[in-house]
Amino acid sequence: MHEQLSFRVFRWIVLVPLTLFVVVPLWVMVTSALKPLKDVQGPFQWWPQNVTIQPFIDIWSTVPLAKYFTNSLVVSVSATLLSVIIAIFASYALSRYRFRGRGAFSGVVLATQMFPGVLFLLPLFIIFVNMDRTLGVSFFYQTQIGLIVTYLTFTLPFSIWMLAGYMDGIPRDLDEAARVDGTTAVGALLRIIVPAARPGILAVAVYSFITAWGEILFASVLTNSDTRTLSIGLQAYATEVNVYWNQIMAASLVVSVPVLVGFMLLQRYLVAGLTAGAVK
Repeated sequence: MHEQLSFRVFRWIVLVPLTLFVVVPLWVMVTSALKPLKDVQGPFQWWPQNVTIQPFIDIWSTVPLAKYFTNSLVVSVSATLLSVIIAIFASYALSRYRFRGRGAFSGVVLATQMFPGVLFLLPLFIIFVNMDRTLGVSFFYQTQIGLIVTYLTFTLPFSIWMLAGYMDGIPRDLDEAARVDGTTAVGALLRIIVPAARPGILAVAVYSFITAWGEILFASVLTNSDTRTLSIGLQAYATEVNVYWNQIMAASLVVSVPVLVGFMLLQRYLVAGLTAGAVK
């Protein structure tokens, strides 16, 4: 009884500060988005006195937010689809087949997660610029294609590693039964393994999308005014004349909606996929 009471006290001591740490910034963001600019720039108030939704309307005209939103959506969805498709086939090969260089490949995949992304920025920049110079057309540098390829460099290794661990937990008898019925290896993968690995696949998809959606380092260097994504476009609300803090908060809430909705819908699959993929 004493241990249960101690655990409850400890739980509240830990949960209350963590909850405040998360909720307070969100409350400030929401209330700031519902205030006129003069109220945001004035003395801070926890509760807005003049509530208005005008910042949510103005965010679309102050900067081309719709274009930035579209660019982020195209890049994030494309990077996610490619990452999932490639990871499915690569992880299936790692999980089911024994081939020369398998251990080295697995080691390289894991080793890429040891290095910070900034180390790859300059090499990718040089590669893209020289490839475009050779091709005579801007195909990779400051294009959506180049940004998609860039995001694959750090979402794909983790996706392969996690899906390979998840597929290791799927019984091989399912593959053998499908092969006995005359199904090819690719057919067994698509008809048997993929449905069984759905939680892991969805977890990889959520991870890839969130990573691409909020990335800012590579997007700040490898994009221009036409291919700029949301993470860079939000900076346009800060001009030389003024900083539209209420619109920045409103735009931040709007651009968080796709990630929040996707996470809420796929939460149970995400937890199951991460848990199973982390244990071999």
